[in-house]
Amino acid sequence: MRSKLTLMLTPLLVLCMTFSFAQEKTISGNVTDQNGLPLPGVSIVVVGTSTGTQTDFDGNYSINANVGQVLRYSYIGQTTVNMTVGSANSINVQMQEDAQALEEVVVQGYRTASKAKSSIASVTVTAETIKDKPNASFVQALQGQVAGLNIVSNTGQPGAESAIFIRGVNSINGSTQPLFIIDGAYATSDNFRSLSPNDIASITTLKDAGATAQYGNRGANGVIIIKTKAGKFNQPLEIGYRGVIGSTRIQANDYNLADSQEMLRLERDRGTGVGNGLTDAEIAEFTTTEWLDVFFRRGLSQDHSVQLSSGSEKASQFTSLGFFDQQGILQESSLKRFSVRSNVTGRSDNDRFNYGVNISMNYSTSETPTSVGTGGVNQNFILGAFQSVPYLSPDDYTPGDGNLIAPIFRNTPLFLLDKLFIFDSVEEEFRMIGSFNSSYKITDNLTISNNFAGDFAEQKRLDAESSRGFTRQLFAQAGNTTPGQVRKQNTRSLSFNNTTSINWAKEFGKHTVDASAIFEYTKNHYDTFGFFARGTDPKTESPGDGSSFVGDNAANDFFVDDANANILSTGRASYLGILDYDYDTRYGFQGTIRRDGSSRFIGDNKWGTFFAVSARWNIINESFMENSGVDDLKLRASYGTNGNDIIFDQGGFLTNVSSPDLTEAFFATGAGYQGVNSIFRNQIAQPGLKFEEVSQLNVGLDFAFFNSRIRGSVDWYQKETKDLFQFTPVSNINGVTGLNRNFGSLENEGVDLTTTFDVIRKNKTNLTVRFVGNYNKSTVGETPSADGNIDAGFVSGGLFREYYTTRYVGVNPANGNLLFLDADGNTTENPDPDTDRVATGKNIFPELQGSFGFDFNHGGFFVNTTFTYTEGVDRFDNDYANFVDPTNIGQFRLSRDILRAWTPDNRVTDIPSLTLTNQAADTNSDRFLRSSDYIRLRNATIGYGFNEKQLKGTGFTGLRFYITGENVITWSEWRGYDAESTVNTSRRFPTPAIYSVGFELNF
Repeated sequence: MRSKLTLMLTPLLVLCMTFSFAQEKTISGNVTDQNGLPLPGVSIVVVGTSTGTQTDFDGNYSINANVGQVLRYSYIGQTTVNMTVGSANSINVQMQEDAQALEEVVVQGYRTASKAKSSIASVTVTAETIKDKPNASFVQALQGQVAGLNIVSNTGQPGAESAIFIRGVNSINGSTQPLFIIDGAYATSDNFRSLSPNDIASITTLKDAGATAQYGNRGANGVIIIKTKAGKFNQPLEIGYRGVIGSTRIQANDYNLADSQEMLRLERDRGTGVGNGLTDAEIAEFTTTEWLDVFFRRGLSQDHSVQLSSGSEKASQFTSLGFFDQQGILQESSLKRFSVRSNVTGRSDNDRFNYGVNISMNYSTSETPTSVGTGGVNQNFILGAFQSVPYLSPDDYTPGDGNLIAPIFRNTPLFLLDKLFIFDSVEEEFRMIGSFNSSYKITDNLTISNNFAGDFAEQKRLDAESSRGFTRQLFAQAGNTTPGQVRKQNTRSLSFNNTTSINWAKEFGKHTVDASAIFEYTKNHYDTFGFFARGTDPKTESPGDGSSFVGDNAANDFFVDDANANILSTGRASYLGILDYDYDTRYGFQGTIRRDGSSRFIGDNKWGTFFAVSARWNIINESFMENSGVDDLKLRASYGTNGNDIIFDQGGFLTNVSSPDLTEAFFATGAGYQGVNSIFRNQIAQPGLKFEEVSQLNVGLDFAFFNSRIRGSVDWYQKETKDLFQFTPVSNINGVTGLNRNFGSLENEGVDLTTTFDVIRKNKTNLTVRFVGNYNKSTVGETPSADGNIDAGFVSGGLFREYYTTRYVGVNPANGNLLFLDADGNTTENPDPDTDRVATGKNIFPELQGSFGFDFNHGGFFVNTTFTYTEGVDRFDNDYANFVDPTNIGQFRLSRDILRAWTPDNRVTDIPSLTLTNQAADTNSDRFLRSSDYIRLRNATIGYGFNEKQLKGTGFTGLRFYITGENVITWSEWRGYDAESTVNTSRRFPTPAIYSVGFELNF
């Protein structure tokens, strides 16, 4: 019986198997958006299986599935589409915008909203914009991308902090940098040396009070919210690799420096230096050393990252591993970084409970040259590269023989070669940033959420200088044969914040109400310990190792070591309420009120209240706009206040704990009369200190025309900072002439403009032109004294940090001295710095800044460019001042410009006599004040990406090659190495030009 049954069932089983196999087939098609444009990167999965794929650059896809199975198409910002496989072998899908999905990507602070319902001034930059930029810090890749966001790199040190301002400068002594939030964790710009740009999904900049007031005393300078990448639900495992190899070099200058022969002849004519007494034949024998090529180099860089992402129905994950290594263009400068990230998201079966865990661990080492920007001839490599006399050679230095170098200025390059040989400066940092967020939907309208985040960092700094070096030998006490030094500093910081919120949202017909109540607590801890060891034995020296330390002895005090330690902490507690109302997506209103308490203040000033109101009118949704040809038109307005409790910013690791106790009086222990240990006053208590307060009014318009080919926004804003923490005169009875107190005001007014134009918008060919612009004017309001502070550039009604100088007008043809104007406009050779200085109408901050560029692609070929520009920036070119200083003849290299100096036979010139008698009057003049406005090709990328059809059969889902140049060329009147800066000091570390080749592979 069993054999008969088997005989009967076998043909049936074979038939079923044959039928089943016959139903599995290849489905292909094309996915487009609501406008019919192809959508690359759409996730397509066979529901209930691990089979999946993505659309290529043209929106095409191919996947194997059985008849009756369901294909799920998902893409951020679009409604998810389910399609059942039938008899057809081709399935084309047109996706539509999903308002709920859009709410996930338009960030308004603690909450989100659809683009149509947003009433704030914000800009979101995605990973696509920054991913090809070869920067150690993603902040540099943001330059020129957001109207009103001014990012300036003041140094070429890899991974160094940039100066970041949103809509001008809001404080004199306090923090001016925006609040950064990384996956819910509060951070400072010091974090970004350790954050891999490859992990970032989006960056949202909040600019007006309608959004920033939600952050109260943290949002005075704007807010930048960083979201890192995450996996997707129902996503098969995807693996990606990105590799970039690059080269860096110093940018060009126009100082026109003299060669050895010109320098030596000049020295001979002046009767000084090596050239004194040399014949023409002897001078001709000298070669010219370009010390720039000795102390600078072509640096190499590499960046590698591997990313894995996947997801099931209820959980998703994203994991990344990264390695970054960049040599700086200056000797002894570098950054090496290892990074690991794991992001996990999940949801319950009923979708009421959602959670996310984000953890990153980063370890970096960096070499940072010391004394950059100073006049240390034995310390500053930049000075040696720029100003060293060209007739000396590296062959004039023997490694280890620094003690044999003669201590004269023209031996500067030899001092610095010796420093390269005997000095070590290394910084290590371990940083861990993590957050855990969760939410539970109690009812359909009521949700409770919590976010806990922390940022832990440990930094170790080592500076070691050998006893054999020139500097240590020069400054050693008589009889000290082991004068080496070691400095070591270990620092830890821990910051954490917890945010608990409850949200209620409900629709009543055309009315929508959304209300939130939030409590937030933040805490910052800082702990540092270090020592300064005097005396190291050259026989056993090893940087950072104590085996060479020489102990103190009774014979002398040569080897007395120093120790230091400090512990600081600050905290904040905040209550926040937000109410949002919308009517029919036509009219909207949002109100925010926040109560902040700060440990930095006491009494009634401990707590501050900040608020904002914002409103919008979606004109496009009015009936009279039908068939108008306008695709979007929305009017926005907001007004609100923020506080700033970091009223004295010490920067770096200290930013979060800066000025923690200025309200208290302190005494310190130290050496008193005849060296006796004594106690003395160290700080005068200022119990009246309080928040600096920033109020801001913003009016904006969002627009789109011609099927959204032209789109953008324009905003006008006006900001005022009150109760500035600044120097205020007090009675001398206090033992001081003044104290920093809350007094005075500062104003910023300007316009932001962003516009995009799709010149060509076809299936395989697209050309988009971009423009970003900001106009800002910063002026000083009330000042502590009637005359203000001219030296600091703070005069009521004047520009912020305006230059007040005597006016230089040229060279006196009669005697070759410098000529100036006095306060009344009369020429003089001897202006009075107290009475003849006048306002110049110039400062170091731009009036106009932004970018323009284009994005072009045809098939897989693509070209992207970004040009950045500034206008209205004026700086003192102190490097040029050194190059034409006649007192440097015989000691440092000079510009050829000095060869046209005034003489009785050359009376009409711009260079004074080499024997001028009023050079000291130049100190307070605008002679070397120059425009550093520029237009720069900030970034240019050209490459090719292969589509899925081209990669069919290779096992790869994506392959992309590209070449990128950064800081390629600059057009500017500025003669120096880098027109970009917010500082006036000379001998700075210029930012480099970077050229790189990139490769991306996905499977």
